[in-house]
Amino acid sequence: MPRTLIVGAGISGLALAKALLDRGFPVDVVERRADDGQALGAGLYLPANAVRALQGIGVGDEVDKRAEPVTRQRLHDRHGRSLAEFEVSRIWGGVGRCLAITRGDLHEVLRTAVDGTVVRHGTELSSVAEGGTVTFADGTTEAYDLVVGADGIHSAVRRSLFGGPEPRFLGQVCWRFIADDTAIPGLTDWTARLGSNGRTFLTVQLGGGRVYCYADINSSVTSAPAGDWRQLFADFGGPVPHVLEQGADAHFAALHESENTVWTRPGAVLIGDAAHAFSPSMAQGGAMALEDALVLADTLTTGPDVTTALAAFTTRRAGRVAWVVSQNHRRDRTRNLPTPLRNVILRRAGERLFRANHAPLHALP
Repeated sequence: MPRTLIVGAGISGLALAKALLDRGFPVDVVERRADDGQALGAGLYLPANAVRALQGIGVGDEVDKRAEPVTRQRLHDRHGRSLAEFEVSRIWGGVGRCLAITRGDLHEVLRTAVDGTVVRHGTELSSVAEGGTVTFADGTTEAYDLVVGADGIHSAVRRSLFGGPEPRFLGQVCWRFIADDTAIPGLTDWTARLGSNGRTFLTVQLGGGRVYCYADINSSVTSAPAGDWRQLFADFGGPVPHVLEQGADAHFAALHESENTVWTRPGAVLIGDAAHAFSPSMAQGGAMALEDALVLADTLTTGPDVTTALAAFTTRRAGRVAWVVSQNHRRDRTRNLPTPLRNVILRRAGERLFRANHAPLHALP
């Protein structure tokens, strides 16, 4: 079994570590951040294929204990008028349930599932050479049969070994936070409210009196707009003004998409956001990262050698990832149509469009 180094102890890295350790592989995980027990981010919507992957990794039951079921999806205009509403079971069929969870809770489940001695925090990668020789920031080197870049959109493994284009700015910026929803009426399940200029305000109930809030807007620059960002959504109705009162310290990010479609080199592979960062339109970033972990563990287990396993990994993942990219683009184009036209399309065909977006993802990865 190949000695494997996983660079990055986020969702994809820990999921892969769990899957490989369960199969008896010798695994090391390095993470440049100190072990402060805190995961970056706010909340996550886990579509059914993500929940299925978590079950396959062996942590589904523990995630289920901490997560909130999402049974309906609603699309509203900025005034709160309904554009479309449907049961998520009509989108996902027999694939399984959809869940909402804090990123911290998901990260904690994965951390707990991986032997703590496997992960070395505060360890930064300097470079990787083809063939698996790794140099760390402190000057030490180690040799591995396989190096996995699971270190996010700004992957050091990708920069060192793969080159290629840097992630492309999508022309959108966003804010994320978790609010207390106990005194705010009108918050149910998953609800996206659509305004002009690509503005979206999404709320997803997390249970326990918490709601995950996500807002984005079109932008020509990657920096945060001047002033209080919440004023950009001041014309939204319903519960949005009340939720925004708790959003002063929201996490800001510019949204990017990976244009690098080469994920393997001799003795190295990229997974998760290091390989394919997405627009959040379909909430498939986490799902694709979890699927990557399962598929890579499977191909390494069944393949006769690392080279064959990595070729099989690319074959199994390329078409599925390309589909998600294309559907994200399609959905982003729809939300940027003139408001009256967009609203008519969603009223007439919202559920049908969602079903078409996700249909190929019903199949096992």
